[in-house]
Amino acid sequence: MAVIVPPEKTAAAQAPRRGARRSRRRPLALNIAALVAGLAAWEFVAALGLVENLPTPAAVAHKAGDMIADGTLMTDTLASLRRVFLGYALGVVLAVPVGFLMGWYPTVRAVVEPYIQFFRTIPPLALIPLTVVLLGIGEVPKIAVICLASFMACVVASFQGVVDVDRTLINAARVLGASDRVIFAKVVVPASTPFILVGMRIGLGASWATVVAAELIGAQEGLGYRMQKASTWFEMDTIFVSLITIGVLGLLMDRLLLLAERRLTSWQERR
Repeated sequence: MAVIVPPEKTAAAQAPRRGARRSRRRPLALNIAALVAGLAAWEFVAALGLVENLPTPAAVAHKAGDMIADGTLMTDTLASLRRVFLGYALGVVLAVPVGFLMGWYPTVRAVVEPYIQFFRTIPPLALIPLTVVLLGIGEVPKIAVICLASFMACVVASFQGVVDVDRTLINAARVLGASDRVIFAKVVVPASTPFILVGMRIGLGASWATVVAAELIGAQEGLGYRMQKASTWFEMDTIFVSLITIGVLGLLMDRLLLLAERRLTSWQERR
């Protein structure tokens, strides 16, 4: 027997879907409008010569095409991605357990936290001369500096995530007979995940900010190296191509982390 759904109920059910689609389209439209406005402003400033040696968007696009055609942009991008990925991954892998230990064990916190707070106040770029002396001018010092940048951002977030876990949840788990291992795995880790992911996003930005300076250490390829070499010859279009590439790559990686954050923290109430 067929069930006839009244038209007004069908329309009422479809209304929230249309509203959700409109709510998703509006930010995208604003993003596109902001991008177009930014390009127009750039073209206006460059065409009038308001900023000396500022290339036009068309000149930068043409230079990007040349660098893609001769393979320079791909080679530099892969070199920078390799350094950022290795340094960032190593920093996160070290930071998460250290942050958990600091937050869970007061003794570890008392021993480790002074060193964390001390080195956190030192910009990673300031350690480049020291890493060159200690580690040479190969790939190791570059990755070490990037690792330190991501480590400092992520370890503080992980530590804060453990400290901010609601004690009521922990006490309730203990009342129910859960061991410390179970409490840590089932309560502390899930509750700390949003903090860790925020720290990972901050660490990713710090890694990309550091790679440019790190590639000044005897590098022969990389986006930072290409920018430094281009600045010697006032090749502004090459500098802009490298800058835009770094920004686009950083944005894409950040969006991927944001997507992972939403998937892993879907249980959280959102506003």
